[in-house]
Amino acid sequence: MADAEQDKAAGGAHRRVVDLGAGRTAKGTVVLKFTEGSGTIRAYLRWRDHDRTVSRSLGAVEHGTRSANLSEGWERARALCLVRDEALPEESWASSREVRASMRGNRGRDTTPELRLRAALHAHGLRYRVSVRPLPELRRTADIVFPKERLAVFVDGCFWHGCPEHHRPAKKNSEFWGTKIVDNKRRDAETNQILTERGWTVIRCWEHEDTDAVVDKVVTALGRSAALK
Repeated sequence: MADAEQDKAAGGAHRRVVDLGAGRTAKGTVVLKFTEGSGTIRAYLRWRDHDRTVSRSLGAVEHGTRSANLSEGWERARALCLVRDEALPEESWASSREVRASMRGNRGRDTTPELRLRAALHAHGLRYRVSVRPLPELRRTADIVFPKERLAVFVDGCFWHGCPEHHRPAKKNSEFWGTKIVDNKRRDAETNQILTERGWTVIRCWEHEDTDAVVDKVVTALGRSAALK
């Protein structure tokens, strides 16, 4: 969760790059320290260089929340040129580092949001199957499946599934990617319809959604399923 918090405050994992020189880089972390004597909170940028921890002061921060102070720390780190964005490879099809980060983050399975949701569901005592077809004859794979209760959960990546909040259209090969995203959204809708018609409950969530909120949806859906039996 620490990395997720840092990524959010920095504006993305791709914005946490510390240039070590000679082609080497490290991932920076903003640390907040409370000074009892003065009652102030100071921010520091830290990273690892071989076996050594390097720290640079970013000054005092005075916001009322931890998240705001972390964001302020990252802004200062960028202003001081202590961090930079991840370089975009020449061969990349993505139009920006943000789009590339989203594309890379959306693997076929076992993404960080999926693992986080699975862990939360398991902690609730729930057992399920992972990355299987709800209907064996239909070539559609759900991320989490409760076969007995006929509940299929899909954790959709913001780039590939066209999130209205976070999707950023690619500028390179825009026609290809535009068609691809439209096709994915059409396929998602078709999958929902087919499963629903066959008596399944479908839950779709975006990768950025709060895990606890998704768990609540799953628990509620499972309760409804049990009540119908």
